[in-house]
Amino acid sequence: MKIKHTVAVLGIVIALPLVAYAQAPLSIEKAQALAIQRSTLLVAHEAASKVARDMGVAVGQLPDPILKLGINNLPIDGADRFNLTRDFMTMRSVGVMQEFTREDKRKARSNRFEREVELVNANRNLTVNNLQRSTAMAWLDRYYQERILEVLVRQRDEAKLQIETSDAAYRGGRGSLNDAFAARTAVVQIEDRMAMVALQVGTSQIQLNRWVGDAGVYVLDALPLMDRVPFSEDHLDAQLLHHPQIAVMQSQEVVAQADANVALANKHADWTVEIMLNQRGSAYSNMVSINASIPWQWDPKNRQDREMSAKLATVEQLRAERADAIRNHIAEIRVMLREWRGNQARLRKYDDTILPLAKERTRAALAAYRGGGAAASTLSNVLESRRMDVDVQLERLRLEMETARLWAQLNYQNTIISGESTPQPNKELK
Repeated sequence: MKIKHTVAVLGIVIALPLVAYAQAPLSIEKAQALAIQRSTLLVAHEAASKVARDMGVAVGQLPDPILKLGINNLPIDGADRFNLTRDFMTMRSVGVMQEFTREDKRKARSNRFEREVELVNANRNLTVNNLQRSTAMAWLDRYYQERILEVLVRQRDEAKLQIETSDAAYRGGRGSLNDAFAARTAVVQIEDRMAMVALQVGTSQIQLNRWVGDAGVYVLDALPLMDRVPFSEDHLDAQLLHHPQIAVMQSQEVVAQADANVALANKHADWTVEIMLNQRGSAYSNMVSINASIPWQWDPKNRQDREMSAKLATVEQLRAERADAIRNHIAEIRVMLREWRGNQARLRKYDDTILPLAKERTRAALAAYRGGGAAASTLSNVLESRRMDVDVQLERLRLEMETARLWAQLNYQNTIISGESTPQPNKELK
């Protein structure tokens, strides 16, 4: 049945009319492009990337100088109380204090946020990959639910013709009343299945709308070619190095290594220098104070060394988790590859043997009914053959849908969108 007729059927059965947009059919690729265009997560990733870039610049600068104002040694009793100039020890002070953060420490902190940008980009690639896969799955669900509905509509129309035949046979004395009721029962049963599938069509459309918006009501284009997947069992280890999820975990490891480099730089304390002008009364000399301070790392083995050790342990943790994730992905993809290939073989068997046999049985039962006796069992054989024919077609469609979903899961497992190289962990520290 043509797609336009399918849309009309959906409008009647679902009671949720599909608007006939004057648009080109919606392909999987177009649906994915719309999903990426509409994604708010990608907007969030862009904002996160800007945050990391700006912070990388900010932490690479020296801290702001501190302006200090004060009054020292102000009398609070006696004849000179609260007087700023009479006592020789009273001073009005103005000064500047500057912390001089080591250059290697500032570079380490800046580098940490640069690695954060790479992590954000890796997460963006993963988000795009997930959008592609989810949109493809929603598109395929709607496509196959509509094909299932088409099969039921065709069988319902053929079953209605059987009602006319059984009624004519009954009126001519060549059939029984049971034949007419059996034919009507078959139509009602098919229409009940149509109603159930129509609900599933509506659900699949809602799921597609979630990704592509109003375009989810467009007529769907033809299926893409699904005879190949981008994986080979002999090279899974190398291929999965570019898996988006693995790339994210690798970037997390890089960020953790950058944190360890910051901890290493923090083992060296920063100096703070202060210059202050002290103004006294006119009868006394003004003074200048110069001070320098540096944190006293009196217990480094329990503070700085512990922090360093914790950061390096985090790197090892993430490295081990990434290795385990690669093993899990290899096992999952091997299972999906085996199922996908097995389903392809089953589909060929359906096309070559099972479907032709079911159709031949239906034709044989119908020919026997038309040319032989009018026994109720003969019509029952026809109706049973039609039901089995429908079941075989639906089983074949559901198997094809399952195979297509496996193809989508495999095809959108290993896509790098930005084309950027995957960052490698920094090996500076061991």
